Amino acid sequence: MRHVAVVGSGPAGYYTAEAAQKRFGDAVRIDIIDRLPVPYGLIRFGVAPDHQSIKGVSRRYEQVALSDNVRFVGNLEIGRDVSIAELADCYDAVVLATGAPVDRPLAVPGSDLPGVIGSAAFVGWYNGHPDWAALAPPLGGPGAVIIGNGNVALDVARILAKTPDELAASDICAHALAALEAATITRITILGRRGPHQIAMTPKELGELGTLTRAAPVVDPADLPPPDADAALDPGQRKSVQHLRDFAAAARAGQPIEILFDFFASPVAIEGDGRAERVIVEETRLDDQGRASGTGRRHAVAAGLVVSCIGYQTPPLAGVPYDQGRGRFENEDGRILPGLYCVGWARRGPSGTIGTNRPDGQAVADRIAAEVPGGSGRPGRTGLDRLIAARGLDVVTFRDWQRIEAAEAARARAGAPREKFVSIPELIAAARADDDPRLIPPASPAIGAHLASGAARPPGPVGE
Repeated sequence: MRHVAVVGSGPAGYYTAEAAQKRFGDAVRIDIIDRLPVPYGLIRFGVAPDHQSIKGVSRRYEQVALSDNVRFVGNLEIGRDVSIAELADCYDAVVLATGAPVDRPLAVPGSDLPGVIGSAAFVGWYNGHPDWAALAPPLGGPGAVIIGNGNVALDVARILAKTPDELAASDICAHALAALEAATITRITILGRRGPHQIAMTPKELGELGTLTRAAPVVDPADLPPPDADAALDPGQRKSVQHLRDFAAAARAGQPIEILFDFFASPVAIEGDGRAERVIVEETRLDDQGRASGTGRRHAVAAGLVVSCIGYQTPPLAGVPYDQGRGRFENEDGRILPGLYCVGWARRGPSGTIGTNRPDGQAVADRIAAEVPGGSGRPGRTGLDRLIAARGLDVVTFRDWQRIEAAEAARARAGAPREKFVSIPELIAAARADDDPRLIPPASPAIGAHLASGAARPPGPVGE
């Protein structure tokens, strides 16, 4: 028998558990551990709320979670409640699938001004992450700037621009929906330091901007390369650039919001009187290798909200070698130390799609088979349970999660799949409610009070 602990209950974690099941059959016991009382990590807190079809992959993870040899242990933080060394004493193999939930810093003057927000925080706010539910981003001005040319930047722009009716079937949180309905933003600028041929935006997500009710994407035709240059791109990239060409050619239909693509533009400072009011942008040019450099020409873009979508990193974990430059755990093909592994973004950095994590899980399961003999005598989940009991920790099981899930579905607004609980106390209360709906907390009108009380945990790893 092999005992495996997977830290992080997002896609990378569940794909690893699934791979271990297939590799070892009944001769493995797997505990999937998460610091939050809910599973699915990136699926719940990272995927845009209006992309419900993508969230459907959680049903696959649910099948894994309901297997006899897999257990979910939520509301347990490794590094705080239980150390990595203690976990290694209990299990034959420990796999870190903690994702990359922390924003890479925006290293420009003024990046610490109120109104400048990382995408992890902003996305967490509208997706109901307990760490960010009380964020209250400034939405009362006319201008917003989004820094970055990837899909997360598109998600942020789209959510800012959509009407309440367009978000009705999503699982956006009530507090975010109300704030967005009252927003007065009319100009959303997406800054990219390079050009259309260098974007990391996929065709589906880019094309969605052209279907919005009250917003129109705007591209300067002068920023586009000659059409015949598109032939050198891969098919997906060509489709994305074609969307940009279509945006450049389209006539505005009187929409009150514009989403302006500002290419060859690098933010060099954020200015304002005690809060963000404008982004200073330097125009760039590309060399033969596609690298951007400044031209010295600058302009200002008015913005009371600045969202930085420039990438993520994995938080360090005590006792685990860490690659500071790459923002991930030091590893060689997923192996960190004997018996200690990593998968997903914690292994390779924030790259690829949700499905990209699946081969990581398979590779680590193969490495465990080759490097970790069975029958070591380690106690596995019995040992972890002893630590939990000795420390009086209040952990959440998958059955508890199903109670939370049912309660969220029951309190959803019309047409929406769920209304999430957005604080740790609310989630725990729902988990303990059993089948008595009188114990399920109502939607909280004072989210900030929960968080300010210290009931919610500080930001740290969630399942990626």
